[in-house]
Amino acid sequence: MPKRSKILLVDDSPLVLLVISQALEKEGFESRKATSAEEAMALLENEIPDLILSDYQMPDIDGFAFRQSLMNIPEYKNIPFMFLTSVTDHAHMITGMSMDAIDYIDKDTPITFVISKINNYLNSIRERHEHTIKELSSAAMALNLYSVPQETPRIDGFEIDFWHKSFENYPGGDFIDVITINNRYTFIIMGDVMGKKWGAWFFSFGYLSYIRAAVRLCVSEGDVSTKSIMQKINLVIYHDPVVSEVLSTLSLIMIDSEHETLSYTGAGDLPLLYFSCAKQRINRIGSSGLLLGVSKEGGFDEHLISMQPGDQLILVTDGLIDKETPVGKKTDLDSFINEIAKYLGKFNSFESLKHDGFLNQKANEQIDDCSLIFIQKNS
Repeated sequence: MPKRSKILLVDDSPLVLLVISQALEKEGFESRKATSAEEAMALLENEIPDLILSDYQMPDIDGFAFRQSLMNIPEYKNIPFMFLTSVTDHAHMITGMSMDAIDYIDKDTPITFVISKINNYLNSIRERHEHTIKELSSAAMALNLYSVPQETPRIDGFEIDFWHKSFENYPGGDFIDVITINNRYTFIIMGDVMGKKWGAWFFSFGYLSYIRAAVRLCVSEGDVSTKSIMQKINLVIYHDPVVSEVLSTLSLIMIDSEHETLSYTGAGDLPLLYFSCAKQRINRIGSSGLLLGVSKEGGFDEHLISMQPGDQLILVTDGLIDKETPVGKKTDLDSFINEIAKYLGKFNSFESLKHDGFLNQKANEQIDDCSLIFIQKNS
């Protein structure tokens, strides 16, 4: 089912909000209503719309001040913005259009024309979006750039699998990689670059380059501690002016095949889920580390894990636990754990997750990239 575009309506008249929202809903849009700029800003904290349609004449904060406040906030400045107002003075119109508004519409304009303007604009955005995706995908393939492995890794004593579904077909956002150092050490990484809606996902390739280089360099110097390696990765990103402003999570796991143990360090990631076959129970292993580049120290810790035959580890990004609700995005890890529990502890757990509809269902509900890494200790 195609995703419905979301419109944020801002007007101090409840009647105007009701009429326009009903017209939008009839044409297949989702609308959110705010009677003031303050209320609109509160709604934006929970959900970013595809377009804002705002009045000019409002008490306390008028439409121009509201628009200016949006332009001063990086997360909001690029949201398409239209004025719909009864103030049609030429000077006001010039002022409104000078604030990067895409249109300045008289409230006397028939509502069908207003809907048509919105449709035409969003369709043009959608077409440019699809064209950009094709170009980026072609460039990534030509340069042999991938944000997820092309093959499932083979590690003695362990089964490693992964699943990834990008959001709206972008070629990256979440990233996964497997770095095999030698017959003994294998590193598994998973991260999520924040700010995908404004294009930060492009930096996933840069993060992967940093991480691959750091892991190989550290191991060559005899350092196989995931905590130490994470600290060094964080320090490089912290001092890099290009990527230090782009926030990212990172999960770093090192598998020692010789000792059949794992070590894990996280940076702003979700808890690692550890299914104990003997106890038939899922435990959460949480990390204390901050998002990459936020702090010079990072506050990282390291968890040493000795898996027994049949034990399983699950790593996920937040696309698998976030849901769209009438009041905005909801994050629900507890429900995810309850849903996934029935698939764990079986010899074909990962295949069941893929083919029994669980992951497909999550993909149909997704509002962000969805990624999952599955690790099982074999007999």
